[in-house]
Amino acid sequence: MKDISNDFKNIDKSAHMLIEESNAFKVLYFNNLTDNVSKFQVQLINNYIQLYFCTENSVTVAFNMEHCAITLKENDSSMVYFKDESMNVLITLPQESQLTVVLISLDFFHSLFSEENFLFNFKNFKIGQPIIEPKVIEKSVQLILSQLISIRITDSLRPIYLKGKVYELLSYYFNTSTETNNDHCPYVPNEDMVGKIKNAKEIIIEQMNNPPGLSELAKLVGLNIKKLKSGFKEYYGLPVFTFLLNYKMELAKKLLQEQQLNVNEIASQLGYSTSSHFIAAFKRKYGITPKQFAIS
Repeated sequence: MKDISNDFKNIDKSAHMLIEESNAFKVLYFNNLTDNVSKFQVQLINNYIQLYFCTENSVTVAFNMEHCAITLKENDSSMVYFKDESMNVLITLPQESQLTVVLISLDFFHSLFSEENFLFNFKNFKIGQPIIEPKVIEKSVQLILSQLISIRITDSLRPIYLKGKVYELLSYYFNTSTETNNDHCPYVPNEDMVGKIKNAKEIIIEQMNNPPGLSELAKLVGLNIKKLKSGFKEYYGLPVFTFLLNYKMELAKKLLQEQQLNVNEIASQLGYSTSSHFIAAFKRKYGITPKQFAIS
């Protein structure tokens, strides 16, 4: 009997699906901008190689039963395989956590790798034994993950862009070459830079009602403005204040769905001087007003 708490709710896949390539792969994205723990249930009706990437805080992922679980801390990933044709994946996200999930069909996976090139326990895979292999997320993979969820691109080009990023993600994830760990790679910020960029993100989120300007923010994190702007955009895929606006809008959606605050209260919580400014920003972003979103 499957031990599934009523706390877990089936996801609206359209809200969490970044891309779905028929008979190949699916990419789901979860984040929790609320003050409460969020729990989601993903029903898999086919067998997949499952990749989990925790990019903020920590998350717990359970398989069919809550006690059969793995915990991923920030910048942890895990490759998971079960022979089950169908299963329920139970995802627990505490406050300020993010999880990206890549589900790869077995046929597609076989098309990418020959038997001798499998980069995990092929013997267990072949006989259908479970596989759970943790792995630290390399900086190159961190960058691709941030680009998957942050880059803004026209609707017509988005499927092509995301598909390319998934292939890039898989190539880096399964690459065992030490070249991917090179801190001097010109396309990936070094560890010290990444720490300062993440600090900048934390500051603007904590002070979203009255965030510091770029000059002050640069001083607070120990970078010059040029490095802050270029490094932030490279890592998160967006300029600093575009990222903050997107964060506010995602938080607004969460608050509207909870239906515990009215539009004026949400506008105030997000730092808008008037509710009309908030309504206009929300409509520019999503094409509908907050009130229309709340009742949809």
